[in-house]
Amino acid sequence: MIDTHAHLDACADPPDVLVARARAAGVTRILTVGTTLERSHAALAVAEAHDEVYAILGIHPHEAGDDHDLAGLRELLAHPKAVAVGETGLDHYRDYAPRDRQRALFEAHLGLASELGRAVVVHTRAADDDTLDALAGFDGPVVLHCFSSARMLRPALDRGYYISFAGNVTYRNAPDLRVAASQIPAGRLLAETDCPYLAPQPVRGRPNEPAYVVHTYAALAAVRGGDVAAQIEANADAVFGL
Repeated sequence: MIDTHAHLDACADPPDVLVARARAAGVTRILTVGTTLERSHAALAVAEAHDEVYAILGIHPHEAGDDHDLAGLRELLAHPKAVAVGETGLDHYRDYAPRDRQRALFEAHLGLASELGRAVVVHTRAADDDTLDALAGFDGPVVLHCFSSARMLRPALDRGYYISFAGNVTYRNAPDLRVAASQIPAGRLLAETDCPYLAPQPVRGRPNEPAYVVHTYAALAAVRGGDVAAQIEANADAVFGL
């Protein structure tokens, strides 16, 4: 199994411990995500220290109100263990940064992804239409991380985007996400923890970690009527060039 979106630097336990517990649970690869330039450096350091860890590098939309060294981000993305650009996107729910600054930063990330031939990992919350509009001119691979908006499903699938489900697909109050998960073409399905956030239902209330992605795989298998691990690994290999 693979956890396609983790924030190892935000977890309380050190990466060595988290990677070991994931391995014991059958999780053989982890993609850890940078959300600032500093945290992107940290994500790469963890990836360099562990064969099974790779890095997704970017600047989160919550940080869009500040100025950022995108040339420095481009340099980090040249690293062989950097496999995608992100997470980037739009968050109109928290609105921690001005919306015009979020859009400009998102578009800069899309430009980097196009230039470097990388997938882009997208955070979108309460910004469905604006996110789809921003992505309309981008022709590279797109991963909608922590998928949570059923109304985005049809346009996303029409465009060939990858859809990644986190622990919230297991929640009792999320039947719409499970319906969506049952409708994803096999070749577009991914799974993640988004740890330390969104611990799956069986461990809800605890800090999330890569080992717990097994519960998300189980939920996806239940709604899709069969094991999904091999297909998700193949999809991750394809979109992230692993």
